Amino acid sequence: MQVTETLNSGLKREIKVVVPATDMEAKLAARLSDARGKVRINGFRPGKVPVQHLRKVYGKSFMAEVVNEILNESRTIITGRGEKAAMQPEVIMTEDEKEAEKILAGGADFEFRLNYEVIPAIEIKDFTDIKVTRPVYDVPEAEIDEQVKRVAESARTYEAKTGKAAEGDRVTIDYVGKIDGEAFGGGAGNDQPLVLGSKEFIPGFEDQLIGAKAGDEKQVVVTFPENYQAAHLAGKEATFDVTVKEVAKPGELEVNDETAKALGLESLERLKEIVRGQIESQFGSMTRQKVKRQLLDQLDSSYSFEAPSKLVEAEFTNIWNQVNRDLQAAGRTFADEETTEEEATAEYRRLAERRVRLGLVLAEIGEKAGVVVSDDELQRGLFEQVRRFPANQQQEVFEFYRSNPEALNTLRAPMFEEKVVDHLLGQISVTDKKVSKDELMAEDDEEDTKAKPAKKAASKKAKDEAAGEAEEPKKKAAPKKKAAKDAE
Repeated sequence: MQVTETLNSGLKREIKVVVPATDMEAKLAARLSDARGKVRINGFRPGKVPVQHLRKVYGKSFMAEVVNEILNESRTIITGRGEKAAMQPEVIMTEDEKEAEKILAGGADFEFRLNYEVIPAIEIKDFTDIKVTRPVYDVPEAEIDEQVKRVAESARTYEAKTGKAAEGDRVTIDYVGKIDGEAFGGGAGNDQPLVLGSKEFIPGFEDQLIGAKAGDEKQVVVTFPENYQAAHLAGKEATFDVTVKEVAKPGELEVNDETAKALGLESLERLKEIVRGQIESQFGSMTRQKVKRQLLDQLDSSYSFEAPSKLVEAEFTNIWNQVNRDLQAAGRTFADEETTEEEATAEYRRLAERRVRLGLVLAEIGEKAGVVVSDDELQRGLFEQVRRFPANQQQEVFEFYRSNPEALNTLRAPMFEEKVVDHLLGQISVTDKKVSKDELMAEDDEEDTKAKPAKKAASKKAKDEAAGEAEEPKKKAAPKKKAAKDAE
């Protein structure tokens, strides 16, 4: 095998590989010899098939296997040169059919080229002088109790009553929503329970049902918010034909062991423990995000090497597709986000470069520190990923990941990155600082200066992911405002 470098420019490489016809013939002869004692061909005793007959029957297919074997081993050529390819090399072979036939017949050298980019050599700098501040919010007991009350609301009992519905009562309704006299998809429901004053439906809907009685038929007129998630409904006036089937008054809200048992828990203390854990986990995730951002910003300022262009392009494509999906789902444009498509493109390309560069730095740090994601950790990560899907899809998703190594690597990579971040946090200076909830939940000032098009919600998610930072956990919000449960 002859290997010749034909391009060496920056990170770009191209090498020409020539496998002499004599070597190809030797590999084919070995396969034919091995097959001679295994194949069964009518008219010949086992092991007595002439090699020339085997060549006539299987020669081309066996030579094609030889070609594929050489191509599959081509990465060893790159590692043998002391290089790491940033992505799977592009293989360039002859497109001339006659030339290809000649190679498969063993009458010509097999020649191909590998086109690839190398991962640059990264000299890890001393990071022990990095300093970050960890904002810590101590959750007060009153906040725990308030959340416990909200959870307990789901166990509140209601008793049917006669007379008019008041705020706090639960009405059971059928409804059909229409725009310009035409019913719209997802705008109808039957036997829908709705607590008046819960703000579960869009503004104005619940208010118009106060005073209604069981058996009443009412027409509710509302206007969808301008930022409504279903773009085809945003800002439009809708009329709902509503039939009130029942009015029920709430029972007294009691927060005690019986309430906890109604929720499937053994005691009120256990309910508080779970709620506390959920809240502390939520704020802990916010704290980690801010600490990680500080760490990555300081690492980013310390490294300015060229990033492989194909990795950057792949990362940018992922970000850009997500940005456009978010905008489309929100029914918004780049102009609504106070930017232009050209400005957004340039900004997200810079963020893609940052993401790739930091990924390479973290990979190098992790490799030198011996950081690995164990099979058990990957298995737990897979189970967590699967649980995000509906129960009837979980087995299918599980099998997909188990049978697709590349997909499984998409789970391994962020887990590896988080372990490297943990390693770094154990090496650098971390100072805790008590903060208020508002301070913890406030966006960092640098967000607005770093990515103008990411100031709005439709673009923020992609910006955070592009920066290599964990997405900020969503704040505990009121139930989704809607005019119909499935109107989106």
